[in-house]
Amino acid sequence: MAASTQGVEFVRTGYGKNLVKVLYIKREGTYHYITELKANVELTLMSRKDYLNGDNSDIIPTDTIKNTVHALAKLKGVKTIEQLALDICEHFLTSFKHVSNAAVYIEEAPWKRLEKNGVEHAHAFIFSPEAWHFCEVKQALNGNPVIHAGLKDMKVLKTTQSGFEGFLKDRFTTLPEVKDRCFCTSVYSRWLYNTRDAPFAEAWKTVKDTIIEKFAGPYDRGEYSPSVQKTLYDSQVLVLNRVPEIEEIEIVMPNQHYFTIDMTKMGLTNKDEVLLPLDNPSGNITGTVKRTPRAKL
Repeated sequence: MAASTQGVEFVRTGYGKNLVKVLYIKREGTYHYITELKANVELTLMSRKDYLNGDNSDIIPTDTIKNTVHALAKLKGVKTIEQLALDICEHFLTSFKHVSNAAVYIEEAPWKRLEKNGVEHAHAFIFSPEAWHFCEVKQALNGNPVIHAGLKDMKVLKTTQSGFEGFLKDRFTTLPEVKDRCFCTSVYSRWLYNTRDAPFAEAWKTVKDTIIEKFAGPYDRGEYSPSVQKTLYDSQVLVLNRVPEIEEIEIVMPNQHYFTIDMTKMGLTNKDEVLLPLDNPSGNITGTVKRTPRAKL
C-alpha cells in the first residue's frame, strides 16, 4: 500500500553528475598548455513526474551530462574553469526547454610548468599544490549567472611578526598574552564576481598574491599581525581595491597552533626553536565583506 502524499510538498529537487574529470591540452606548435579539472553538474527540471510517478521521460541521463562536459571542453576549449562552467550552464538551459536551473562546481588541479634558470619547459609540468582553484556558477532559466570563484588549502606560516594581546579574560581564561608567535593558517577564500566578463585567471592570481602579501609583509622585514582577524580584513579590503570585478569576498583562516616544547626537565633551554604542531583544537576566524551600495543620484 502506497503512503499518502497528503500534507507533503517539495522543498527542492535536483540531480546530476559528480567528479567528471578532464585533462585539456592546448597545443601551440611545440608549446603546450594544460588544464586538469573535475566538475560537478546539477540540473533542476520544471516537472517532478519522475519523483511523483516514476516517469523518466524528462530525465537527461547523468551519463549524457558527463559526455556533455567532455564535448564542450573539445568544442569550446577550456580558457578558464569559470568560462567552462558558464558554457555548461548555458548549454543545458538553452538546449532543453524543461531545465529550470543549472549549477556547476569545478576544481582545477594545481599543475605548474617546469622552469629552470628562467626558461620555461615547452610541455612538462609539476604538481604544485600551493593552492587549489575552484569556481561555482549557478544560473536560472532566463536569469543571469551567479559566478563565484575561490581558492582553498593554501597553507602559509611565518615564524615571527604575529601576536595576540589585550583580549577579554574571565575566570576560565588560561591563555597567556603573547607579543611574538608563529602564525600558521590554511586559507580558504570564496568571492562573487559582478560581471561574467571578468578576467578570471588574472583575478584569481591577484587574490592569491594579495592574501600572501598581507600575511607575509615586505620580504626584508615582514608585517606585524595583531590578530588573525586584522590580517584577514586587510586582505579583503586590498582585494576589493585591486579587483573591481569582485563584489564580495569571504576568507576563512583557521589558526593552526605551534607551541614551544618545555624542555626544562631535560635540562635544556628552548628559546622557541623546537615547537610542537597541533592538529586540533584550532581557532577558526572568518569574515565576509562586500562593496557598499553606490548612492543613487
